[in-house]
Amino acid sequence: MAIGKKLVKFVFIIGLLFVIAGCQGSDEEASNDTGTEQETTDNSAENTETDGLEPVTFTLFDSDTNPDWVDDMDTPVGRKIKEDTGVTLEPEFDIEGGQTKIPLMVASGEYPDLIVSKGAGQLVDAGALIDLLPLIEEHAPNLQKMLGDGINRLKWSEDDPSIYVLTTAAIDNQAMSPGYGAWVQHAVMKELGYPELRTLDDLKNIISEYKELHPQIDGQETIGLTMNTDSWRIQASFLNSGFMMTGAGDDGEYYIDPETYEATLHYRRPIEKEVFQWYNDLNNEGLLDPETFVQKSDQYDAKLASGRVLATIGPDYMMNSGQEALREAGLTDRMYGVYPVTLSEDYVNHSYQSIGLQAGWGISISKDCEDPVRAIKFLDYLASEETQIMMNWGIEGEHYDIVDGKRVIPQDEWDKRNSDKDYLKNTGIGYNFARFAPRYGDGVLDSTGQTYTVNTREIAIQNQTEIEKEVLAAYDMELWKDAYPTADDFPVKPWGAAYNISIPANSDLQVLNQRALDITKKMVPEAVLTTPANFDSVWDEFMSSLESINIEKAEEEYTNLIKEKVELWSN
Repeated sequence: MAIGKKLVKFVFIIGLLFVIAGCQGSDEEASNDTGTEQETTDNSAENTETDGLEPVTFTLFDSDTNPDWVDDMDTPVGRKIKEDTGVTLEPEFDIEGGQTKIPLMVASGEYPDLIVSKGAGQLVDAGALIDLLPLIEEHAPNLQKMLGDGINRLKWSEDDPSIYVLTTAAIDNQAMSPGYGAWVQHAVMKELGYPELRTLDDLKNIISEYKELHPQIDGQETIGLTMNTDSWRIQASFLNSGFMMTGAGDDGEYYIDPETYEATLHYRRPIEKEVFQWYNDLNNEGLLDPETFVQKSDQYDAKLASGRVLATIGPDYMMNSGQEALREAGLTDRMYGVYPVTLSEDYVNHSYQSIGLQAGWGISISKDCEDPVRAIKFLDYLASEETQIMMNWGIEGEHYDIVDGKRVIPQDEWDKRNSDKDYLKNTGIGYNFARFAPRYGDGVLDSTGQTYTVNTREIAIQNQTEIEKEVLAAYDMELWKDAYPTADDFPVKPWGAAYNISIPANSDLQVLNQRALDITKKMVPEAVLTTPANFDSVWDEFMSSLESINIEKAEEEYTNLIKEKVELWSN
């Protein structure tokens, strides 16, 4: 896309491309009819079952962090959930994706009641998880309704049709915010006269020109481009750009051929070398933050909030803290728009390609849970229409009103949502509890014909800043997603998302994957930071190092897992 004149041509030609991809697109394959008006779910019977029950605390391990969690669920939404269910969650959040703590659980043989994992193979092999299917069929009508026929994707394998992991992904999501892209300050685009921004070279030229004009911003040195590479984030932002800039999508560490289902460690695709060589050029021209590969996540957020970072690359969720801080400080011109930049015009961004109903990552009930029926009823409560609305809109009369039968958020509450970085923490709205069960995505309608989430096109436009509207209008758009190909432009991935596929614990593949990742995290930054003359030799050493650990064997085994998953889901 050349934003502007080339936009129409760009959107229509992408249907001809069958390169894989899309990270977390709208889940269209789940045939549960949630994209149309939903029937009202009567929660009264289920809620009555909790009357008279003693309060219970469920321990929970979550493989992700949650800075918005409040102890004892002491928020308006949290208190309502406790009142309705008698359940209090006692969670432990992790910063390593469970990579260390889950093996420790397995070694000890002791588990919390609930476990949110990013791949449950080790837990299943250890017999740590119970089969959820009988519990769902007997006690969880809301979950059954939400998942529909997509529940078949949650079955573990052909040999073991148990459901050990309940997806926590959004169902039928039609996201208002693009999942991945190049983020550039509005002030930059405006001052430079709204230049064409289609390729990585365009991005470099824009950063270079503006940085030369403004070597300092508010008395601090201007940073051309920085990225969040702290811990697992190096994969989600920096390393995934190899995918996203070359017409593919996030499948973890592997590129999956959409025709043959052959898996290739994605850095071994020759075209990706050009992406990382672009970072090398950026670094040697003084446009890449020299702290990119050593800074922590909070340092990255602080740099964005300072207003002196011209651009960054990565997923939308890594932008939340910086964007909110800039808006709260009134620095709206230093906030960011997101652009579907790729290596060249030969490629398009696949952020919106659907993976169907996401399976593999999610929440499980452990064998140590003393009351699994109460636990599944709690998860079913979270999936009910009433609770889904509350988790998105808040408490009626406190966070929103009903006007002419419609939910309406008053302007002063919108102001808090948009500018108070602690809004989610103070209210319990948002991902605090929605992360523990499947949820309806953007665009899905409830029984009254209203969307479950507040992320509608109309509301998204309403909440834009004036400078954001100005920049979008300059490119003939209303929303940033208008610059991106839509889910309809791509086939649904028949393997879902490759990173969701569980790998057998302690297998050769698991060991090889970790060794490959260790090599990659060391050598790709090294290639970026070396001199241009030395880039090829470092990259060749990187490729040789991967070959020396027999990466071809890992690719072969991963290919087999992909094909098995496609076969399972096609039955």
